[in-house]
Amino acid sequence: MTRISDIFLERERETLSPYAFLTENTRGRAKPIPPCPNRTDYQRDRDKIIHAKSFRRLIHKTQVFLSPIDEHYRTRLTHTLEVTQIARIIARALRMNEDLTEAIAMGHDLGHTPFGHAGEDALRKCFDPGFSHYEQSLRVVDVLEKDGEGLNLTYEVRDGILHHTRGEWASTIEGRIVRYADKIAYINHDIDDACRAGILSLDDIPGEILNVLGRGNSERINNMVSSLIEQSVNQPDIIFQGEIGEATRELHAYLYRTIYRHSLAKAEDEKAKNLLISLYQYYLEHPEEMPELYQRLIPTDGVGRCVCDFISGMTDRYAISVYEKLFVPEVWRGSNT
Repeated sequence: MTRISDIFLERERETLSPYAFLTENTRGRAKPIPPCPNRTDYQRDRDKIIHAKSFRRLIHKTQVFLSPIDEHYRTRLTHTLEVTQIARIIARALRMNEDLTEAIAMGHDLGHTPFGHAGEDALRKCFDPGFSHYEQSLRVVDVLEKDGEGLNLTYEVRDGILHHTRGEWASTIEGRIVRYADKIAYINHDIDDACRAGILSLDDIPGEILNVLGRGNSERINNMVSSLIEQSVNQPDIIFQGEIGEATRELHAYLYRTIYRHSLAKAEDEKAKNLLISLYQYYLEHPEEMPELYQRLIPTDGVGRCVCDFISGMTDRYAISVYEKLFVPEVWRGSNT
């Protein structure tokens, strides 16, 4: 009897680009597992990620604006979904492996800290100057998930997660697609959020950039995605050059000078950093108060590494709650009788 997964693999051989990474060519997992009759390896990886605790926690982790009460601001989870949607559009148009692309996109930010990049900066200061959320994402899927068993993902998904933001590029075109999709997503939704917050107006953005990319959020995304697809079709790599590619890089640089360093967007950053540093120092001295998983890993990985794992896995609201419990005295209410 033919397995459904074998039909998927045959479909890949027949329909995907010669530059796509076929699932049957995977370098596999650190721990081999029996094949699934209904899903390919990358489909299984996607499902593993979606059902992971770290994926669910993304809903309460900061994107740009710390712990926003307004539910219309992006969080790490909504960002992840937007990246996945954009990446799949590109992969489908270029006849790349959509399942591999989706799995990488779904897992790319699993290691992000509470309070966004402010949290990342805090852990660089108190734990390791080389700390990065993309390396932490790999540690989450390799070590921390499933109570220390890890998700046991395929090599190509792990490689795409590790190389989704800077430094070396992923070994697959699918991983490189996610890197571009990540930037396209956050450039545009950060503009949307900044306009909602009142710290940016479209009229503030240089006209020469908007004349090329468009004024509307969906218009800009469509132009960026279309340009990338048009330049990369039937090519052995992803290409994003020309007028739109250059305008996108100029817009990214502009946002770093304005939104990402704006006093309102960053107003609470120092408080967030100090909060996480205080938590780190506390648990460094009281590791026995951390959850059992992190205590169990101390003999092999060291107390500092395990405290970092615990802190980086927190959501914004949980970090604040723990800080208040440890450092903010409760009001004595006494007895009413």
